Amino acid sequence: MIAFRRFLFAASAVVLALIAGGLFALVVTASGTSRLQVLQVTLLTVCCVWLAWGFNTAVTGIVAASRERAPSVPLPLKMTLSRTAVLVPVYNEDADSVFARIAAMMEGLRSIGRLETFDFYVLSDSTKPEHVAHEKRSTFTLLSELRVAGHLYYRNREKNVGRKAGNIADFVTKNGGAYEYMLVLDADSLMRPQTILEMVTRMDAEPDLGLLQTQPLIIGRLTPFGRALQFSAALYSPFFSRGIAALQGREGPFWGHNAIVRVKAFADCCGMPSLPGVAPFGGHILSHDFVEAALLARGGWRVRLDPDLEGSYEEAPANIIEYAKRDRRWCQGNLQHGKLVPAPRFNLWSRISMITGIMAYAASPIWLMFIVVSLLDPIIAADPNYFPADSLFPVFPTPETGKALLLLFGIFLLLLLPKTLIAFATALSERRRAFGSTVTVLASATVELAMTSVLAPVMMMFQSKTVAEILMRLDAGWPSTDRDDGKLPLLVAFKASWWMVIAGLILAAATLSYSPELFLWMLPIAGPLLIAPVLISLTGDPALGLALKRVGVLSTPFEIAPEPVIRASESWRRRLEAISGRLAAADAGAPAPAGAKPQPA
Repeated sequence: MIAFRRFLFAASAVVLALIAGGLFALVVTASGTSRLQVLQVTLLTVCCVWLAWGFNTAVTGIVAASRERAPSVPLPLKMTLSRTAVLVPVYNEDADSVFARIAAMMEGLRSIGRLETFDFYVLSDSTKPEHVAHEKRSTFTLLSELRVAGHLYYRNREKNVGRKAGNIADFVTKNGGAYEYMLVLDADSLMRPQTILEMVTRMDAEPDLGLLQTQPLIIGRLTPFGRALQFSAALYSPFFSRGIAALQGREGPFWGHNAIVRVKAFADCCGMPSLPGVAPFGGHILSHDFVEAALLARGGWRVRLDPDLEGSYEEAPANIIEYAKRDRRWCQGNLQHGKLVPAPRFNLWSRISMITGIMAYAASPIWLMFIVVSLLDPIIAADPNYFPADSLFPVFPTPETGKALLLLFGIFLLLLLPKTLIAFATALSERRRAFGSTVTVLASATVELAMTSVLAPVMMMFQSKTVAEILMRLDAGWPSTDRDDGKLPLLVAFKASWWMVIAGLILAAATLSYSPELFLWMLPIAGPLLIAPVLISLTGDPALGLALKRVGVLSTPFEIAPEPVIRASESWRRRLEAISGRLAAADAGAPAPAGAKPQPA
């Protein structure tokens, strides 16, 4: 059954792309064929496979969600004697925020009487002495404040061999034998204690389950960019994750965090080799999670995503620059998988998952090439001209105009229909109350769509630059992520995107000079590039985000009615910041700042 479902899913995506490519070919070759037109058709077809794949995932998820019945009463929490290590890898992170989340989860597990079977490990790969010192102080603070001796451990590696994958492997080698499971988190992860316990219960119930993944949702963002990510994850991700789950079989996804893993299975199957050659394509595997999922499935273990596991959270970069920096590392890791796709004994679906991960980044430069080729085509082959001076829309020989409009309509459907269906279905259901009201759901969906549309050329350029740098053998390394919601100055935004302004100028000038009839069609691409610094700065401004919050736009259920673990995390963060302030002042021999005293959790 699962094999047929996957075949139908993949075949329909390819068929939709071939139909789009065929229609486009009929239109652009109506009066003859050139090599540029063949390239145009090829690039569009490849891009449409990717669009159709995402469209099918969303539609599958919508259908799956419509058939899903939620339990009428909460399931009772079952007793478990299985010991679980909760792993929190950190790398030059804000220690107060990291330990606040740990405190909230430990406190939550204690409140339901289940802390005894859980131990938390802060696995530090931090390289900056001030970060290491802060992490150690925070560890002692929690041990004292929460009285959790024997359940909280800290260590710092002097050599970051293998980066995060090596960090986890170091734990498994030295401490893994004491535990049945390890719950792998990120430094910004937060999970509801009941969800943690339910994950252990499900692992206990299925001895062949090697890894259980949750769908993390984004919390704690203030900037317009961060709030758009947050809203999109809350509204759309549950449907997309159900689409992924409907196709997973025994080869589900692993996203590297907010997932529980059977330690023995991981130790037996997931030894991570270095790739031959030097970075960026050789050396340590950056996107280790996809590979570990494939290795577990190859070893006969089930890897599964359970979208019904709620209460799984993470943070996200607050602005496009930090997002692009993190994306750079992920892109390099995903492109490394090109060497692993043909690896022996991997299951077919694991290989397909790696290919889709590669396409997530390859799609942007392919779209960029399509735009460039589409601009070159009328310049090099000026005749015939399908854009008369008195019309904004192209006029093709009959019946090609109808085919062109059908193609345009089809691409818009692939891009917009899933989000539109989800937004309206939510706005007209009881689920809308979690987001505010029918009006706020539709207004937020409209703002999110407008923002992502305007920023799409900027994101395309960032990803295209990233792919180009990797193809030029430039290594991204492993930079730490700045998750602060601080204001992003215009000058900083300009330094990161000045080359986009130049690209926008070139695109606009070339279009006006050689194909002025295409100028309005190119403006949605050239325009955002011309004002990229302004867009990046504005969408990274927390004051603007707070203004949106005040009118309820881009609000999420976790913001409107935060659950106890989120409130506890915020309270602990303020408490730890106050303690850190007192300790820093004491170390400096200065009086503590006013109000710098512990606050109740």
